[in-house]
Amino acid sequence: MAAKSKSKASKYLTVPTRPIPVDRDRSVAELLEKMEGAEFGAKQLSEAHRIWIDMLDDKVTIYLCGSGNLISSGLRRLLGYIVKNRFVDVLVLSGEIIFQDVHETLGRYHFQAHPSMNDSELLASDITRIGDIISNNNEYQEADEWIGSVINQLDLSRPYSVRELLHLVGRELTEIAHEDGILTAAFKSRVPIFCPDLSQSRLAVGIARCKFEKKVDFNLDITQDTMEMMQISQKARSSGVITLGDVSGQSMVNISEITSYITRSSSRGHKYAISINNCTSPLSVRTPSIGGNHTQLFGRLLKSALTASVPSDPSIVLPMLVTALSQTAAKFIKARKAPQFTLAGKDLGVEIP
Repeated sequence: MAAKSKSKASKYLTVPTRPIPVDRDRSVAELLEKMEGAEFGAKQLSEAHRIWIDMLDDKVTIYLCGSGNLISSGLRRLLGYIVKNRFVDVLVLSGEIIFQDVHETLGRYHFQAHPSMNDSELLASDITRIGDIISNNNEYQEADEWIGSVINQLDLSRPYSVRELLHLVGRELTEIAHEDGILTAAFKSRVPIFCPDLSQSRLAVGIARCKFEKKVDFNLDITQDTMEMMQISQKARSSGVITLGDVSGQSMVNISEITSYITRSSSRGHKYAISINNCTSPLSVRTPSIGGNHTQLFGRLLKSALTASVPSDPSIVLPMLVTALSQTAAKFIKARKAPQFTLAGKDLGVEIP
């Protein structure tokens, strides 16, 4: 009877987990390779690295979606690096990320808070606290004013898409920046940036201040952004999505799938998907199972899609991933024929090799 039970189980019990060894001379990339033999978050992190490499080695348009305090938590240089070196092709970022990127690229800082700091005293000192990060309200207001100064130079006889506005902001930042952030790296590498929640973010404050103080008639055409995302989706051979933070950043990418009927193109789904988020997800959602509720986490997927869900804060995972990619991805980046975009002007130009 025992032999029969063993025979039934044997077809499932084929790949044992492998304890991660201690090796003080191992690189980050080599450590992630060893973590592939473990399970849960360790394996998912290793899978995320492998899938990112697979995307770079494939004819894929790679979307990076981000939300939350990625910049203020210290990830600006890492994000600038992956944009500058074309580890990604299209950015869909929250307004808070973009505003904080402007703030830091202007030479300002976010600061570490301490539990002993009193919120009332911080408020009285004109300091904003978000978790264990604090910032100077006066410096934020200076960033508002700077954004308004960019708008004040524009031709106001026509509306602008959010994507075009962010390209122009990146151009102006490039003239004065001492170090690249997301916007300057995207401008130099011709990577489009979309922002689905601009009106709910601090970016909108700078625009409103300019309109109020300068009496300028500046208008945004958000439907143009949707049209451009449709264009990218339609022309892409296949796609991959990397999500940092909650799934709200994916909303605009998912819309391009929903609107496929307008362009009379098929809604294909992503070939690759990586999610890095510290929110707990049930196994039926975060495992690469086409029968699970994966769309809650990754959006629409191909049946053969490769996925990884890393249940951790992006500020922990991204430094390891990007460092590992800097050690392993050079030959793939060199050989890669990335999508090419024309960002200047009202209309986005898209060329997929």
